Amino acid sequence: MRTASVPWQSNGALRALADQLRAKPDDLVALFVSPLADTYRIARQAAQAFPGVTVVGCTTAGEITHEGYSTGEIVAVCFPAGLFAHETFLIEDLRQMDPHVLAYRTLQARANLERRAPNWDTEFAFSLIDGLSLAEDHFMGALAQTMGPVPLFGGSAGDDIDFHQAFVLFDGQAHANAAVLTLVRTACRVQVFKLDHLLPTGAQMVVTGADPAARVVHEINAEPAGREYARILRKDPNQLSPMTFAAHPLLVRIGDQHHVRAIQRVTDDGKLVFFSAIDEGVVLSLAEALPIVDHLENALNDLARPSQPSHILAFDCILRRIEAEQRQSAGQMSNILARHNVIGFNTFGEQYHGTHVNQTMTGAAIYPPDT
Repeated sequence: MRTASVPWQSNGALRALADQLRAKPDDLVALFVSPLADTYRIARQAAQAFPGVTVVGCTTAGEITHEGYSTGEIVAVCFPAGLFAHETFLIEDLRQMDPHVLAYRTLQARANLERRAPNWDTEFAFSLIDGLSLAEDHFMGALAQTMGPVPLFGGSAGDDIDFHQAFVLFDGQAHANAAVLTLVRTACRVQVFKLDHLLPTGAQMVVTGADPAARVVHEINAEPAGREYARILRKDPNQLSPMTFAAHPLLVRIGDQHHVRAIQRVTDDGKLVFFSAIDEGVVLSLAEALPIVDHLENALNDLARPSQPSHILAFDCILRRIEAEQRQSAGQMSNILARHNVIGFNTFGEQYHGTHVNQTMTGAAIYPPDT
């Protein structure tokens, strides 16, 4: 992989990225674009700057560059065709998506890759999806039926924390309510991973009133949701904020694992809007956070055994970044990310295998090919 980043307002930003990446026809380039930029213009310029190259991407809630956490950047990753074969396609109108069509296109892409790169055994896939579409769970559930053993990770596009409009990029255009799926075969060793630093506590609550389609909870324990959540935290319900949600996430148990159900925001009338699927009857556990800096260091050190990845492509939840900033640990986190060659963006949600999750980091560690 080759990577680069430039400030979004730089003159000739896309041309500068193209000069640094030296992408050739049949390569794959992924762009993670600050929402401060004109996304439509960036998409058009990307098609011009990378002729013959497949360009995918999305808007972000923050970027991860060679220096760690950043804002106002365009981050670019190039997968050269000499080591990576890919099949990429756009899924439009996610709210009306036909799972059977998605399954057919995915199986067709897998078959095409097997024909094109029969001697490369390593496979993985990554998705970029509009993080305001409310469709990630539906999309991942459909994909889970067709991916087979191919490890999948993904990130939900953001717009800082404005929650107004997010985009994915494909074929010179910016798309809302859409996703891009990229399947890859490679000569490199790859480890797809998910990490979070949260453990369940004994403090539990039950969702007693919800609008699952909108991911809105209006009652917890038969009380107004925002007020009851604040009471459990012993906080003023009028002071709930993204920093509160980042510091006090909720977990749901699925099988023998706990997954985060992160709160996006509180409405003016005290309802809680979640980043992922939520329904009446769900039992939520208040989470206890392990030290986020130490946890990240240990997790990335594990990925470096027995050999160091050349790069780690990572999709990291914005709530993790907010927590790090709140704890005045963002500088330490950035140093760790930079030291481990992590590149990527901050998300409105993450995908791992067939599940949509929150407040995690998902990604792929890319190791040099065996010689």
